[in-house]
Amino acid sequence: MPMDPGEIERLIKEGLPDSQVQLEDLVGDGDHWSATVVSPSFKGKTRVQQHQMVYKALQGRMGGELHALALQTSPPEE
Repeated sequence: MPMDPGEIERLIKEGLPDSQVQLEDLVGDGDHWSATVVSPSFKGKTRVQQHQMVYKALQGRMGGELHALALQTSPPEE
């Protein structure tokens, strides 16, 4: 069953409370998403570490309820 975009955003914002999240359904099936996540928590972190933080916020739903997620992450521009 596809994952609701509101649930994806809620989980990310709960795990990274200071984040801004923008989601896009890539193929219209609710299973393939693109997410842009901007968070001050990412400052000083590598891209891999940033993605790990988002995956952790999703509480194990990646690969299950959430089939595919293309991530773009960054700290806010200063």
